[in-house]
Amino acid sequence: MNKQKYHQLSVEETLHDFKTQPTGLSINEVDERLQKYGPNLLSEQKKSSLLQKFIAQFKDLMIVILMVAALIAAFAGDLSDAIIIFLVIILNAVFGVFQEAKAENAIDALKEMTTPSSRVIRSNTIQTVKSSDLVPGDIILLEAGDIIPADVRFIKAASLKVEEAALTGESVPVNKNTAAISQADISLGDRKNLGYMNTSITYGTATAVVTTTGMNTEVGHIANMLNNVKQTTTPLQKSIVHLSKILSILVLVIAALVFIIGIVADRASVLEMLLTSISLAVAAIPEGLPAIVTITLALGTQTMAKKNALIRKLPAVETLGTTEIIASDKTGTLTQNKMTVERIYESNQLEDVKNKDAKNIQSSLMQAMILANDSQQSADGLLGDPTETALIQYYLDNSTDVSDIITNYPRLFSLPFDSERKLMSVIVEKNGEKFLFIKGAVDELLKRTVSIEINNQITPLSANARAEILQVNQQMAQLALRVLAFAYRPLAEIPENPTSLNLEQELIFTGMVGMIDPERPEVKDAIRQAKSAGIKTLMITGDHKDTAAAIATRLGILDAATFPNSVITGTQLDQLSTEELNQTVENYSVYARVAPEHKVRIVKAWQQKGKIVAMTGDGVNDAPALKTADIGVGMGITGTEVSKNASDIVLADDNFATIITAVKEGRKVFANIQKAIQYLLSANLGEVLTLFLMTMLGWDIFAPAQILWINLVTDTFPAIALGIEQAESSIMQRKPRGTKSSFFSDGVLSSITYQGLLEGTLTLGVYWLAINYPLHSSQALIHADALTMAFATLGLIQIFHAFNSKSLHGTIFTKDLFANKMFNWSILISTVLLFATILIPSFNDIFKVSHLAPQQWLIVLIAGVLMLIIVELVKLIQRTFFTK
Repeated sequence: MNKQKYHQLSVEETLHDFKTQPTGLSINEVDERLQKYGPNLLSEQKKSSLLQKFIAQFKDLMIVILMVAALIAAFAGDLSDAIIIFLVIILNAVFGVFQEAKAENAIDALKEMTTPSSRVIRSNTIQTVKSSDLVPGDIILLEAGDIIPADVRFIKAASLKVEEAALTGESVPVNKNTAAISQADISLGDRKNLGYMNTSITYGTATAVVTTTGMNTEVGHIANMLNNVKQTTTPLQKSIVHLSKILSILVLVIAALVFIIGIVADRASVLEMLLTSISLAVAAIPEGLPAIVTITLALGTQTMAKKNALIRKLPAVETLGTTEIIASDKTGTLTQNKMTVERIYESNQLEDVKNKDAKNIQSSLMQAMILANDSQQSADGLLGDPTETALIQYYLDNSTDVSDIITNYPRLFSLPFDSERKLMSVIVEKNGEKFLFIKGAVDELLKRTVSIEINNQITPLSANARAEILQVNQQMAQLALRVLAFAYRPLAEIPENPTSLNLEQELIFTGMVGMIDPERPEVKDAIRQAKSAGIKTLMITGDHKDTAAAIATRLGILDAATFPNSVITGTQLDQLSTEELNQTVENYSVYARVAPEHKVRIVKAWQQKGKIVAMTGDGVNDAPALKTADIGVGMGITGTEVSKNASDIVLADDNFATIITAVKEGRKVFANIQKAIQYLLSANLGEVLTLFLMTMLGWDIFAPAQILWINLVTDTFPAIALGIEQAESSIMQRKPRGTKSSFFSDGVLSSITYQGLLEGTLTLGVYWLAINYPLHSSQALIHADALTMAFATLGLIQIFHAFNSKSLHGTIFTKDLFANKMFNWSILISTVLLFATILIPSFNDIFKVSHLAPQQWLIVLIAGVLMLIIVELVKLIQRTFFTK
C-alpha cells in the first residue's frame, strides 16, 4: 500500500485497496493486521535496561571520587575501609536503580490510565477501543472535538473542518470532503480528503478508513526526529539539581578545610584525612534529592488517579499547591447535569418535593406529567429530553409504577412541542374515554385555560386564581427554576384534522412543576474547603444570569450581600477593555452567558493580579483557556479529546470536588518534599558540623566507613518514606504558598540550621561525656568508646529526628505515628543496620567500633530522645508565638 496515492483514490477504490467495507473489519482481520503492522503508537526513546541504569549510577563525580578513594585505601592496606566504601557505592547504585525504575513505573501506569480511545465499526458493530489498537482498514467515526487517532481517508463527511496547524502550519481549520484528487504530488494541506494523526476535528462529523498507523503516519515522521532530542527535566527537578550543586560546593569547601586542618594539626595521616574528607563530602551532599522528588511526584500522580484526577504532566502536581483561583464550568462540574424536580404547585399549594409524598399523588397533575411526555425507558435508564426525563424520574425515585399509568392510558395522538406555541400535548384513552393532556410555558398555557382543578374539584379559573398562578411562577423563576405548567381536558371525540386550534383550548389547569439542574451534593463542602484554604472559586457558564446566580448562591460562591454586583455577563465583558477588566476582575465571582473565547480574557485578568489560576473546560474552544491557565483541568466524561490534550489534569468524574482533592494532594506532595529536604539537609549539616568541630577541637574523628554507613542507613530510607506521608489535617486551612515560595520557605531554612546545629551539639556532647566520665582506665578504650558512642548517637539522633520531620510545624503527638507503614519499616531497618555494626562482634573491626555498656547505651538513647523533645518544644514555641 502506497499512502502517497490515497488522496487520488475514490472512496470505493480506497475500501477495496484495504480489503474492508463500511461494516468494518472482522475481529480475526483486526488481529492479523495488528500482528502485521503493530500497535498504533508513536515510539518513544528506548528505555535504559537495568544494567544500563546501574552503570549510570557510577557517572556521578562524587561517586567516581569515592571509588578512587577506595582504591587508594586498598593499595595502602586499609582493606576494611576499602570494602565498606565499595559496599556503600554498590548499595547506593542499587537503590538508585530502584528509585529510577519506581518513578518510570509510576509514570507508565499513569500513561496507561490516560490512553485515548476511538469509536470504530467492526463486524457491523460500533465499539469503543483503545486508539493504540487501530489497524489499517479500520472504519472509525469522528465528530467535533475528537483527535484523529491515525492517518485516515474520509469516506463520509458532513460539514467537516479539521485543525491541522501543528502539522501543516495552516492557521484556520481546513474544510474536508470525500472527493478524489487527481494531482499526485500536492502538499499535505491540500489533501482535502485525508486526515492526519493528532489533528483535531473542530466542526462536523465524519466516517473514515484508517490508512496508516503508528510511526508510519505523518506525525510518526516528526516523532522519529523528536526521539533523537535529549529528554529535559521538569522545572522542579532543575531547581533541586541547582540546589544540590550549591550545597555540593559548600560541602566540598568544608571537606577541604577538614582535610587541611587535619593535616596541619597532625590529626591523622594524609591518606586517612583524604579518605575522611572524601567520605564526609559524599555523605553530606544530598545526591538522592532529584530521585526523591521524582518518586514523590510520581506516587502523587498515582494517588490522584485513584481519586479520579489524572495528572498528564508531572510538574502540575507541584503547581496545584499554589492554586489561588479555580474557575469552574457549572453544568456537570458544579451541578449534576440532569434536570430534577424541586417544586410542585398543585391545589393552590407550592411544596418542596422533599416534603411531598409522591406515592400518594393520584391526580391529574401526575397523569399529565407522565403522559404528556416522550421519554422512553430502557435498560440504560431514561432516554429523551432532560426536562421530560426529570418528570418521570421524580416518580421513579418515589417508587411510583409509571409503566402502569402509561399502559392504562395508551396514546392515540400527539402534537409535538414547537417554539412558537411553546406547548406539547397528547391524546390518550382509558375505558373508552378520551383525554387531552398538555404541558408548556405558563403564560401560553394560561391563555387557553378556563378552569382549575383544586382537590379534585373543577371550578372556573378566576382572575385571582390566575394572578396567584403567575405570582407562584415568578417566585419559582426567581429561584432559577425552569417552570412547566400542566392542564387537561376530556374529549368527546378526536377531530378529523387535529390541530392546536381545535384541541388545545378550554383547558383545565392542574398544576406547575419547577425544575433545576441541582448542585452536586459534595460540591458545597468542597467550595467551603477551598475558601478556608485561601482559594477563590469562580463560576463560568453559558447559562442565564439568574440561573447561574441561584446555583452560585446555593453553593456558597455568592452571598446575598454581594449579588448582583458579583455577577457579570459575556455582553458586559465585551464592553470592558482589557485594562478595565484587569482593574475590576476581583469584583466578580460568577460569569454568565459567557462564550469560550471570554475564558482566556478572564484567566489573563486574574493572572495579571499575580494569581495562580486553575481553569476547567470540556469543549474544543476551551483549549486556548486551558493552555493559558496555570493549571488546565479537562473533563474526562464530557470533555473532547482536544480539551483533554490541552489540559494538565483530567477529571475522570467531571466533579469539582475532585479538583479540591487534587489541590490537597498537590499541597501534600510539596509538603512531603519539604519534609524530606529538611530531614536530609539537617542530618547532613549535623554530620558536617560534627566532623568539622571534632577536627578543630583535636578530638578523634569518625572513620570513613562510619560516616558512609550513617549516611546510607539513616538518610536514604526515612527520606523516601517521608515522601508518602499522609496529608496533615491543617493542610487545607493554610493559604496558598504563592509563586515566590521555595522549598526553604515557611521556616524550613531556619529549621534546617538549628536542627543541624542541635544534632552536632548532642553528638559532640555525648563524646565529651564519654571522654570526661569514662568507664575504663585505658586511654585507648576510653577513646574507642567515646567515638563509638558518638557514632551511635549521630545515627540514633537522625532516626529520632525522622519522627520530628513527619510534620514541619505540627506536633507529632497529634498524628497517627504508625499510619505510614513504609516509614515504620524504614525506621526499623535503619535502626537494625545501625545497631548491627556495634552489637555484632564480626562488624566491630570493619566499622572500628567497640562494645558499649548498658549505661553508655542509656546516654546514647537519652541524646536521641532529647533531639525529639527539643525540636517538638521549638515547634510548640513557633506555633504559640509566631504562627499568625
